[in-house]
Amino acid sequence: MIIEYESKYDESVKELLTELQQHIADLDKEGYNIVGEKYKEKCFEKIVKNIDENNGKILLYEENNKIVGLVIGIIYNEEIESFDFKAPKRGRITDLIITKEYRGKHIGKELLEKMQKYLKSIGCEKILIAVFGYNEDAIEFYKSNGYHMRMIDMIENEEQGSGINE
Repeated sequence: MIIEYESKYDESVKELLTELQQHIADLDKEGYNIVGEKYKEKCFEKIVKNIDENNGKILLYEENNKIVGLVIGIIYNEEIESFDFKAPKRGRITDLIITKEYRGKHIGKELLEKMQKYLKSIGCEKILIAVFGYNEDAIEFYKSNGYHMRMIDMIENEEQGSGINE
């Protein structure tokens, strides 16, 4: 069942955020992503601040009195038009986490759809999601739910180098 975040769920949220970061760290071929000593508290503080400042929301998935998933969404920015860019008001899903033993039960899809409805209800025309490049399961999940790649960050292959003569 999807419920709205309340502070009584802080520890569950922190645990899910840490689980996601550990998953990303495990996938990271370069080893840049880590779960630092103060990760749990610092990440949670940052997210709460981001939500407060950006009309955001945390939705939780509860099953058998246990929080097993969450989705976090914010207003990414208001409508923009400049000399080189025109974009509607956009929301951003910053995190979508389902604890490992509950994956594959469509909980992620339910949370994603509920957050999409919230962001649309507050005027977002488009929704963005950043996905770690090595998280192939997440990429496929978002593609199967109507998302496509728009921007791609690339990193120099350390084994081959840049190809620039030194």
